[in-house]
Amino acid sequence: MNHVVTRLASTEISKAVGNYSHITKIEPNAVLYTFSGQIGADLNGYIPEELNLQVKNTFINISNLLKSVELVPDNVIKVNIWSKEEIDWDFFDQVYGTFFGENPPSMTIAYVNALGLDEIKIEIEIWAAG
Repeated sequence: MNHVVTRLASTEISKAVGNYSHITKIEPNAVLYTFSGQIGADLNGYIPEELNLQVKNTFINISNLLKSVELVPDNVIKVNIWSKEEIDWDFFDQVYGTFFGENPPSMTIAYVNALGLDEIKIEIEIWAAG
């Protein structure tokens, strides 16, 4: 159980339209972590062409980042997603739900025209507290 991060719903605004929490509370004296956006490259640096494979690899990379600083998905406070292609939400929600469980963090998603390299179709940035 994470005692630093609490994810909350608000009854004062519309219900979330996706898998995210409207509010994430961070306890005082927590350490804040920001991470560079992660892409769908595998451990050898290969970026697959298919968006869903990039999504899968991106969450592997995010998991490895968190582990490297002894954090877990419950420590994530914010997810920012940029995608060049329409996301297959059935696939994405399965990966996202498996990673974050039933109470996911706050999230922002944007569709963009370009990312850092032509072959990158999605980039996901996380913030965490521990």
